[in-house]
Amino acid sequence: MPELPEVETVLRTLEDRIQGRGIEKVEVIYPKIVECDPKAFCDALTGRHFLEFRRRGKYLLFGTEDVILVSHLRMEGKYYILPKEEPYDRHTHVVFHLDDGSTLRYHDTRKFGRMELLAPDIDLRTFHDLGPEPFSEEFSGDYVYREAKRRHVPIKSLLLDQSFAAGIGNIYADEICYACSLRPGRSSQRLRHADCDAIAEHTKRILAAAVRAGGTTIRSYTSSLGVTGLFQLECMVHTKSVCPHCGGQIKIKRIGGRSSYYCPHCQR
Repeated sequence: MPELPEVETVLRTLEDRIQGRGIEKVEVIYPKIVECDPKAFCDALTGRHFLEFRRRGKYLLFGTEDVILVSHLRMEGKYYILPKEEPYDRHTHVVFHLDDGSTLRYHDTRKFGRMELLAPDIDLRTFHDLGPEPFSEEFSGDYVYREAKRRHVPIKSLLLDQSFAAGIGNIYADEICYACSLRPGRSSQRLRHADCDAIAEHTKRILAAAVRAGGTTIRSYTSSLGVTGLFQLECMVHTKSVCPHCGGQIKIKRIGGRSSYYCPHCQR
């Protein structure tokens, strides 16, 4: 599943390729992707232009003249830019016909992705109950400490909770725990101030490195648009078998229904 760095990579790639393009027609082939009436969706976007590109957590936000198109890729959602003559495949669910003769196509093998329309003046701070962006000033050691103390959950579950921080997923939660020398199953209420400062610092560092690398390409997520993520080459623990620091065996534990990789020697 794409996480913050992968979504950011998709956003930046689309911004480079379709910013300013006009939308001449919209086709909704699988209506359940759209969280409103499909005809109203098409009418609201037809004649508009892709002007502004933002991200909130794992959501893509495309600003037009008078409406924001929100896209959540979920498990398998991808965008492709293809000539209009290219035949649709069976996993193409929404198509935007652009004014340069190309098409922007939303492709989703599992049909879990969703799109919705928002007013341009919406307050995105409370959008879908998302917590602060990890790169924001609000996401500090003090914030992590306050939230950790009021939630009786494993550290890994805290990091994955989108109301705690927007955009962190399974891969990067493992890497953050490893960088902080913390067991992913440890209770958040046992975190010290120093631990929370480390979580805030390493979250920003790891996510920034992943964005620079174009995200992570693994079994559960491969990008489209000609982008190949390379952060998997920098992962220290996720999907690894040997710890790069001590040479010990990496263990796997199920936490909150997710596989969590950790080193029992380095993460005490």
